[in-house]
Amino acid sequence: MPLARLVFSAPLSALQWGGRAISIAILTLLSACAPATQVQVGKSLSQGSGADPWLAPVATFAAMRPPPVAHGAADLGQDFIDLSFGLESGRALPVFSRFEGPVTLALTGAAPPFAVPDLLRLLGRLRTEAGLDLAPPAPGVAASITIAFHPRAQLQRLAPSAACFVVPNVSSLTEYRRLRGTPAVDWTEVRIRTRVTIFIPSDTSPQEVRDCLHEEMAQAMGPLNDLYRLPDSVFNDDNFNSVLTGFDMLMLHMSYAPELHSGMSRAEVAAALPQIAQRLAPGDAEIGALSPTPRAWVEAIEDALGRGALRTERLAAAERAVIIARAHGWDDSRAALSLFAVGRLLLVHDPARATRALTEARGIYAGLPGATIHAAHVDMQLAAIALASGRPDQAIALVDRALPEIEAAQNAALLATMMLLKAEALEQAGLSLEARALRLDSLGWARYGFGSDAVMEARRRDIAVLAARGKHR
Repeated sequence: MPLARLVFSAPLSALQWGGRAISIAILTLLSACAPATQVQVGKSLSQGSGADPWLAPVATFAAMRPPPVAHGAADLGQDFIDLSFGLESGRALPVFSRFEGPVTLALTGAAPPFAVPDLLRLLGRLRTEAGLDLAPPAPGVAASITIAFHPRAQLQRLAPSAACFVVPNVSSLTEYRRLRGTPAVDWTEVRIRTRVTIFIPSDTSPQEVRDCLHEEMAQAMGPLNDLYRLPDSVFNDDNFNSVLTGFDMLMLHMSYAPELHSGMSRAEVAAALPQIAQRLAPGDAEIGALSPTPRAWVEAIEDALGRGALRTERLAAAERAVIIARAHGWDDSRAALSLFAVGRLLLVHDPARATRALTEARGIYAGLPGATIHAAHVDMQLAAIALASGRPDQAIALVDRALPEIEAAQNAALLATMMLLKAEALEQAGLSLEARALRLDSLGWARYGFGSDAVMEARRRDIAVLAARGKHR
């Protein structure tokens, strides 16, 4: 059974302005580390260049500097157990598994141009932050981890709802096709990891490739579960974090602690964890253990974020998630995500209520360690509403508040979107030269985040339509 980075519903919504529906992909966007950036916010690509702005170079981020992990030793132990002894589907894993001995890595297929640099940056972080050093395999020997690039259409025939996925005990797509549906590729049958393959589309944006590398490498080597209660982690199906956080690196470091080995039971791992956590994360802040997440809430939030259902059905699911969250007294990322889902699904029919739900969600995220990128996503939604309502000063303030957090989280698609939002707000405020410079600045990030010129131009047009409507309010 593969583990996958899920694709939720297409990020499209509509607002009713002046009796006309406007499609705006930005309002529901849920979603890369180089020595220095090629393009920096505030520096126009047009300076000293007469080239077509759409030929702007792809931008890259500076080295990742994740904030300290805000979990106490007891919380880390429980998080590790819950991540390592379950699957996203809710199935339990009978034993702990990992690679034993040296771990080797190989790439196959047509890797896109940015995949190798991003992978090398990721491997550098794994080495320095998690103590994991991967190497090429010996000639004629299968790699421990194979990263296989194939066209998206081929992969979606095997996993329609996954952007990318990881499978145990195979080294190729052909082998996976042959073994699909058998115990050989079922993670619950794995006692020790010897071979896994990560399948990534070769024809997608640089950012999606990078995001797949981060999440699937983490699950290929470490925990196999996702927990909605974790704000500061890619081990969370909310998809707000797109690169491995400090918490994720710590989970991987703990996975390869010498006190652990493949085949250990849950109780055996639990007994070893206090010593491991104290050694690897001394002095971390205590945040208090979070209650378990009931399956009813998971199903409700997945229905709310999913595809294939009517908006009314998805809204009803999001409202169920809010009811469950309130009944449990949650004031964590699960409560905020429930409100976020309600807010984005109400944008068409009840923008005032949508704003209230989003504002409440942001207030929760703002009080959680490691949830600044979540708050920035909410600010994007609120800034778009402000722009479409003819309030450019508010839109600019929301963007300016969010930009540092988006850069720190290395989300180029969200960064480009926010820059375009601010540019239109500047235009509304009569600052046309500043708006033009900011649009040019956004192009390098857009090329990395969206990949396609058509997608970039569509995003720009959507935001421009929003701004035009705001001028007449």
